[in-house]
Amino acid sequence: MDSGRQVFMVDLLERYAAKGRGVITCMAAGNDVIVLGTSKGWVIRHDFGVGDSSEIDLSVGRPGEQSIHRVFVDPGGSHCLAVIVGSGGADTFYTHAKWTKPRVLSKLKGLVVNAVAWNRQQITEASTKEVILGTDNGQLHEIAVDEKDKKEKYIKFLFELSELPEDFMGLQMETASVLSGTRYYVMAVTPTRLYSFTGTGSLEALFASYLDRAVHFMELPGEVPHSELHFFIKQRRAIHFAWLSGAGIYNGGLNFGSQNSSPNGDENFVENKALLDYSKLSESAEVVKPSSMAVSEFHFLLLIGNRVKVVNRISEQIIEELQFDQASESVSRGIIGLCSDATAGLFYAYDQNSIFQVSVNDEGRDMWKVYLDMKEYAAALANCRDALQRDQVYLVQAEAAFASKDYLRAASFFAKINYILSFEEITLKFISISEQDALRTFLLRKLDSLAKDDKCQITMISTWATELYLDKINRLLLEDDTAVDNRSSEYQSIIKEFRAFLGDCKDVLDEATTMRLLESYGRVEELVYFASLREQYEIVVHYYIQQGEAKKALEVLQKPAVPIDLQYKFAPDLIMLDAYETVESWMATNNLNPRKLIPAMMRYSSEPHAKNETHEVIKYLEFCVHRLHNEDPGVHNLLLSLYAKQEDDSTLLRFLQCKFGKGQENGPEFFYDPKYALRLCLKEKRMRACVHIYSMMSMHEEAVALALQVDPELAMAEADKVEDDEDLRKKLWLMVAKHVIEQEKGAKRENIRKAIAFLKETDGLLKIEDILPFFPDFALIDDFKEAICSSLEDYNKQIELLKEEMNDATHGADNIRNDINALAQRYAVIDRDGECGVCRRKILTVGREYQMAQGYSSIGPLAPFYVFPCGHAFHAQCLIAHVTRCTNEAQ
Repeated sequence: MDSGRQVFMVDLLERYAAKGRGVITCMAAGNDVIVLGTSKGWVIRHDFGVGDSSEIDLSVGRPGEQSIHRVFVDPGGSHCLAVIVGSGGADTFYTHAKWTKPRVLSKLKGLVVNAVAWNRQQITEASTKEVILGTDNGQLHEIAVDEKDKKEKYIKFLFELSELPEDFMGLQMETASVLSGTRYYVMAVTPTRLYSFTGTGSLEALFASYLDRAVHFMELPGEVPHSELHFFIKQRRAIHFAWLSGAGIYNGGLNFGSQNSSPNGDENFVENKALLDYSKLSESAEVVKPSSMAVSEFHFLLLIGNRVKVVNRISEQIIEELQFDQASESVSRGIIGLCSDATAGLFYAYDQNSIFQVSVNDEGRDMWKVYLDMKEYAAALANCRDALQRDQVYLVQAEAAFASKDYLRAASFFAKINYILSFEEITLKFISISEQDALRTFLLRKLDSLAKDDKCQITMISTWATELYLDKINRLLLEDDTAVDNRSSEYQSIIKEFRAFLGDCKDVLDEATTMRLLESYGRVEELVYFASLREQYEIVVHYYIQQGEAKKALEVLQKPAVPIDLQYKFAPDLIMLDAYETVESWMATNNLNPRKLIPAMMRYSSEPHAKNETHEVIKYLEFCVHRLHNEDPGVHNLLLSLYAKQEDDSTLLRFLQCKFGKGQENGPEFFYDPKYALRLCLKEKRMRACVHIYSMMSMHEEAVALALQVDPELAMAEADKVEDDEDLRKKLWLMVAKHVIEQEKGAKRENIRKAIAFLKETDGLLKIEDILPFFPDFALIDDFKEAICSSLEDYNKQIELLKEEMNDATHGADNIRNDINALAQRYAVIDRDGECGVCRRKILTVGREYQMAQGYSSIGPLAPFYVFPCGHAFHAQCLIAHVTRCTNEAQ
């Protein structure tokens, strides 16, 4: 421990604390409140929080000398129990901080209460809740007091020691909330035993359960002036305990959530048990036992004679001895006892007259050294206050591992050191003994501890680690030729670890340097892996293509971060490597431009393919044309050229007949080049396709001429397509007729009949006289008799119809001539007083003013007017205005 700074300091708090009421016999403290008991039956309460004190005389009404045996105060300093013993027996009193008179607990008359356990979790200023009392006859009682009732709520008997009746000298209680309610943990000590009780429900139910089961206890025989039980309390929860027994100080940790059970069924909530032998407290052979004790977080305060020895609870070493400045009259008796105030974190010692305060000055500051000396490194680190202290712990661990040749473990600890050893010193340690693996481990762990701002150092260390990994891989390959094939070998493990390292350090490693390293060591797969991490996708794809793994290459190209230009660059190689997967990938990629893939598709199409093999380029082009509605002429032309090369021309014809631009305003019906299509089809001798293209280009004569070479029926269909040009249509049909007659060599009678039948198919467009020139001169007229007669009959019918039409026209002309003559002599009689049907003015006498107003320009005195056969008359201007007003613009 640091001798320059004392952990525990002693100060005189009150020289004459008994105030003349006798000498101090006992003392208790809680929440800056000290309660003293005196030899004359007085209880003196000092409240240092408010600077107040009060006195209560418990000897009133009791004969003889009365002395306070024990006083107890709760952690909050509000509730107090005092036990007075005199010639009249023993009595127990309860008093509250707000009371001026105490309350005697009559049910406890005659019983000497030696120990009290407060319910720290539930006690309040207004109510004690459950309190356990331990007596000198081995009994436990439960009491509860509410301040407002001015008396106890109840006093219950709980338990009595039957096997070995002894005084209860110390009691402690802890509670915890569980699903079934409240769980109680109770510890009690007698001069030779420590008992533990636990159960749920209530205290009464807890102790009642021990009627049917054995009580769990620890027995430590031996004599001690006063057996004491103490809990160290931190944040209102007990952390560890200590029992001042005859054999030594039995202590350990407390874990009230532990689910470990002892063999007898009691829950064992004590951990890390230890026994401090009293022989360690003195250098002489004589064993001196403490007369009192107090417990801090890391130390025991043991009262031995007039001094307090402070013993570290962990190392069991005496670290300090506390002396007291006693008054001369108190020296003979010495220090009587110790007590603690868990709420205030203070300790007190007292003699017959004075109170001494023992304050704690950062008792945990050197605990890391204590744990380190004991080689409890985890605990040492937990108690370190700064980085230098932690470095010292790591250094001890590292040197211990290094000395035992556990170099990998040593490397991990050395990597945690930041100040007391330099990076160079540590690396030289491993280099000097040629421990490359440990050096690599140190570098990796050092990377984990560096801050992100140390970019230069991180890059250098990462690069060094990369080279060490590569060296390790090469050494493994030299040692074992089968390492590559052995999947469970160390080689495979280091490869996996190296790849994980590259993945973690991809952003800090220098790209060019790392790639040169990987290349120089011949680690192509790792080079590709690192390239993919750094998004150097061109290298990755090129490698997969070289390995013949088209699917993996396509998976890389489909990543969103990959530039689309790489798709076009590697398309020729990929489609030759695996056409199906390549085309599937193209169809799954949204933003591809098929035009840029044409070179790759042409390369694939130039290769020979089996008849039953699916042409992947045709599949992709059909996808572009039909699904994506691509309008690029180059795409359409390529698809057309591939169709033209197929044996079956049905797909070609369907493609030519499809109107891709349908539905677009002022748009073309197709996007391929018809002249290119015609040349291609002529070259590949796809005559039906040529006929269609001629027709589409309105070259009907060429279409019919070519169709006649293929199929007369096709020629007829083409001739029939012309509807708006009668002369052209007739010309085309004549071409068909001439071909049919010449094909049948029209001399035979049967052939003539076929020619006559052909005339009927033209729906009257051709006559017998149109096709007669196509027959040979020596054809007999008898074979045309029916056709000629039929034609003459048709002409006669037409002549008759013309005659009828001429007669009708003559009659019509006569009728018109008569009507004209009749109209010249037609007249109407108008009454002199006749009125206009619109303006109601007279028709025949219209004044000059009216003429000028209406703007008439007429001959004679009358304005223009209309007279109808029915007798109605209207001024022309009035009638026009009326009709215009009553009709719309269209009418």
